Amino acid sequence: MTSPQSRLTAVIPTLGRSPWLVGCLKALRKAAPGIEIVVVDQAETPAEIPPGLADRVLRPGRNLGFAAATNLGIAESSRDYIAAVNDDALVIPGWVAGLEEALDRNPGAASAQGVNVNLLHPGRTDGCGIEWNRWTQAVQSGHGEPALAPSEPIREIWGVSATAALYRREALAALPGEPFDPRLISYYEDVDLAARLRAGGWTALLVPAVRAFHAGSTTGATLSRERWRLIYGNRWIVAARAFGPRIWWRLPGMALRDLLDLLYALIGLDGSRAAGIVGGWGRAVRQLARAGRN
Repeated sequence: MTSPQSRLTAVIPTLGRSPWLVGCLKALRKAAPGIEIVVVDQAETPAEIPPGLADRVLRPGRNLGFAAATNLGIAESSRDYIAAVNDDALVIPGWVAGLEEALDRNPGAASAQGVNVNLLHPGRTDGCGIEWNRWTQAVQSGHGEPALAPSEPIREIWGVSATAALYRREALAALPGEPFDPRLISYYEDVDLAARLRAGGWTALLVPAVRAFHAGSTTGATLSRERWRLIYGNRWIVAARAFGPRIWWRLPGMALRDLLDLLYALIGLDGSRAAGIVGGWGRAVRQLARAGRN
């Protein structure tokens, strides 16, 4: 007897470096009958995926970055909901049903996520959504704090993290361009999407009753200088888009935070981070100048 078709397609980009990939796919398959799983394998050597864990494996032949890879998977589906899931995230049973139900009951919500818990420290939160801190850095709300009780009510948040989240296809289709901006490559792409959805009048939800476990930046940890360049550069690019003219009063704090980070990197002899911070400034200047000419 075949399982009924789910309304959900889960898109999992991978570079083949995560030891959690197979576990991630098994957890998704178990989470909902009939779920469609699309893996976007950008590894130089194709990742080994046991039969039955993915309905489709897309191999673009190069590293597209999280944004473009996820867009590729989204384009392959026509189902009502899209799940963006990191290859080191493990969802638990009830994750899909809980998020779908929240979106069904809140037609003005474009996205929903559960409490993402630190896989290595299960009592601690990895993130409860995206928020801006006082330095205008996009951070994971509640990171490092005790996990919220499942009995906590559903609440509105600024935006969801693409670590493990559901998006309403209708909302994504209403946006100009692709869902995730491929020019961002990786990092802050979900922040940018959250800002664009909010500008379009959509909301985002946190559903504390559901959980996903996240191992951390397994792939990002291997990127070193390039990782920092993308993080620091994309922060300026996305903040400028998200806040528009209101960005001006935030600029002193943003610059001070970067300068302090650069100082700490130099003191700690962390050349990769120091070079990445400076490289991120150059990236931001080029991207914003190009946007200003268009």
